[in-house]
Amino acid sequence: MNIQPYLRVFQSRKMAALILLGFSSGLPLYLTGKEPLQAWLSQEGVDLKVITAFSVAAIPYSLKFLWSPLLDRFVPPLLGRRRGWLIVSQIILLLAIAWMAFQDTSQLQQVAVNSGDACRNETVFRGFCEFWNTIKALSISPFFLAALVVAFFSASQDIVADAYRTEVLQEYERGAGASVFLLGYRVAILVAGAITFYLAGVMPWRWVYVVMALLMSIGIVSSLIAPEPTREIRPPETLRESVVLPFQDFIGRNGAGRALAILVFIVVYRLGDSLLRNVATPFLLDKGLKFSPEDLASPRALSIVAIIVGTLAGGAIMTRIGVNRSLWFFAVLQAGGNLLYVLLAEVGKNFPLMILAINLENFCAGLESAAFVAFLMGLCNPGLSATQYALLSSLAAFSRDILVAPAGQWAQSMGWTAFFLLTAVLAVPGLLLLPFFAPWKEQKAD
Repeated sequence: MNIQPYLRVFQSRKMAALILLGFSSGLPLYLTGKEPLQAWLSQEGVDLKVITAFSVAAIPYSLKFLWSPLLDRFVPPLLGRRRGWLIVSQIILLLAIAWMAFQDTSQLQQVAVNSGDACRNETVFRGFCEFWNTIKALSISPFFLAALVVAFFSASQDIVADAYRTEVLQEYERGAGASVFLLGYRVAILVAGAITFYLAGVMPWRWVYVVMALLMSIGIVSSLIAPEPTREIRPPETLRESVVLPFQDFIGRNGAGRALAILVFIVVYRLGDSLLRNVATPFLLDKGLKFSPEDLASPRALSIVAIIVGTLAGGAIMTRIGVNRSLWFFAVLQAGGNLLYVLLAEVGKNFPLMILAINLENFCAGLESAAFVAFLMGLCNPGLSATQYALLSSLAAFSRDILVAPAGQWAQSMGWTAFFLLTAVLAVPGLLLLPFFAPWKEQKAD
């Protein structure tokens, strides 16, 4: 079989730009509430509930659809509508990450004490009271505000990157374009989620963040070399067209009851895994088992391979058993992977078990995310897919980033074993909703 025509698709300037753009899109996400920041704050002695509350800084990812029409309607003076906004967001991201690196973390150590003192007389709702006061205290912290700025411009970059990919790729290039973008994205996660731990062994965390800020220059290069889309897509003209119409279409096709069940499912399907991921690094480091950052570096690097393999395996399995059955099957596997953390909490510091737990959980997360993305794509009307997918993915981001914010408080109150058991049990609500819109017997290949 002659594979030259297939390989030729990858040999273009737009593909080179997309792999770099994927890297630029993936890097900031991990710096504002996930493992690197959690490890940094853990080593600074910041309380667990303050660390996990930092996930609230990712709220722009959940609300990005609100300002996406502005990025459609207005055109920067240089480089066109897409590349112009890309380079603006990337320059600000470079500066904002560097600004975040030099903020004082010592003030965060007092946040938990103050929030606890303010809720001393509260009994029934003490946990909620402490969480709310933690968020209020963080909201005036320069460190938190810097993280919020990074998340806002990272979400803005994602809006434009999604639009650019859609417009610059011809139909026969979309598969290759999606693959190279995802490759760049996963490499960025490898850098932010694993290589940062190697660097933290030889330099302070704030200088690790300076290195990450400088790496955003890769995104600037991608915007400069990226070709401008040859076809012009008509931007939204009214608020109704950009926001209201996609919702009306979605409810009209599914009915109010089924649509509500789907929206609730989007929130709860991956909630257990998201809760686990929000506390896993503090649990493995200072707040739990006392592994060192160097201990986690190699397993973290391997976990990126595990999640990529899981994603590819998920796609292959879906072609055989369909999206519906995959949603069922992968949710059960993900819950089983979370149970290894229950065992790790009981056994204590055990390096082989830690490696197994991290990588099995990531492999299952790859499976589950592949089915979830395919499910979301199937919900969209082809004529409204960009807007509807942005809205649905924002709802998923709300679950991933915002609902998990009290995870540290829950883990401290329940204990590690009970908390990790809860993350596995949370697979049940999603499974109970599946019969309404993705019954097991209805087998559809992806």
